[in-house]
Amino acid sequence: MAVKGIVLYDFLLVRGGAERLTLDLVRGLPGVDLCVGYRDPQAFPAEEIADLHCHDLAAATALPGWRTLKVMRAFAGPATRFLADYDWALFSGSNAPLAVRHRLGGRNLYYCHTLPRFVYDLRDYYLKRFPLPLRPALLALMAYVKPRYEASMAAMDTLIANSENVRGRLRRYLGRDATVVNPPIDTERFRWRQQGDYFLSLARLEDFKRVDLIIEAFRRLPSQQLVVASGGSQAERLRRLADGLPNVRFTSWLNDQQLAELIGGARATIYIPRDEDFGMSPVESMAAGKPVIGVAEGGLLETVLDGETGLMLPADPTVEHLIEAVSALSADRALAMRHAAEARAQLFSRARFIERMRAVIEAAPAAVR
Repeated sequence: MAVKGIVLYDFLLVRGGAERLTLDLVRGLPGVDLCVGYRDPQAFPAEEIADLHCHDLAAATALPGWRTLKVMRAFAGPATRFLADYDWALFSGSNAPLAVRHRLGGRNLYYCHTLPRFVYDLRDYYLKRFPLPLRPALLALMAYVKPRYEASMAAMDTLIANSENVRGRLRRYLGRDATVVNPPIDTERFRWRQQGDYFLSLARLEDFKRVDLIIEAFRRLPSQQLVVASGGSQAERLRRLADGLPNVRFTSWLNDQQLAELIGGARATIYIPRDEDFGMSPVESMAAGKPVIGVAEGGLLETVLDGETGLMLPADPTVEHLIEAVSALSADRALAMRHAAEARAQLFSRARFIERMRAVIEAAPAAVR
């Protein structure tokens, strides 16, 4: 009898790194099925995943807080009882792992992009920025998520972390060790196209990604061009911040081809999030031969080589640090880093990821029937 496997992820909502990893993994392991809490048809049209056997739990909602609860309940509920029919299951995200309760026989794996950070290391950060009248609701959500997430982790036979940074968080908060398998980068799609003269920000538009610092830097660098190619909950605020700046342009989310072309034609990318889990965008940039202005903390310490494939700023960068780095990274200097950046990105190729994931899955404890 053929071994049957399935990969579960919270939802296909935006074209982010975790979503790309999920689809790469399912496609890289023939015969493996997919299960998601829901799929946004605009971000992921049906024809794009027509080659996959996908269980869609249809737990969609536009309300972020309710979304977490609704998707968690969908995975934990009877709609995922079919998981008992599989020989192994790999869970990812923060909501999908609740479905492990329907797979008590073993061979359950968890790929950790990050712990739910609003419950753990960024708990105080979120509470301070949440409107005071709504904080009781956020505290209630934290109290609901944390014990259920930890119970799901306790039921996993094998933990996989996307970086040493996330591996450290698993040890710190859950007392569990993990095997590190870095995310896959499509090094064939992201290629050098031309030596453009604009800088590129690819981070989601959220507070902890610190895109506001980048915009402020370019306010004081009117001769330099910035393209912000993403979306997020802070999109309107950041657009207002950049209002009147002719050298700052927003594109919103782009399709895969548009994104590859934009990266391939940039001078460099700027990526300075707070304690990033891993950070696929910097590696995609390097795959296209484009250096990265990054920050010396989190996952970027595992990918970007300061002075060779980019320039690293202090862990708590200021606008002045950014201005200095942008000014220092001339077109000639960026071009001189091209080959080192391309070589570095090959360490994170899709083929390498699939090979390592297959080995970890095959080594997972056998299911008990």
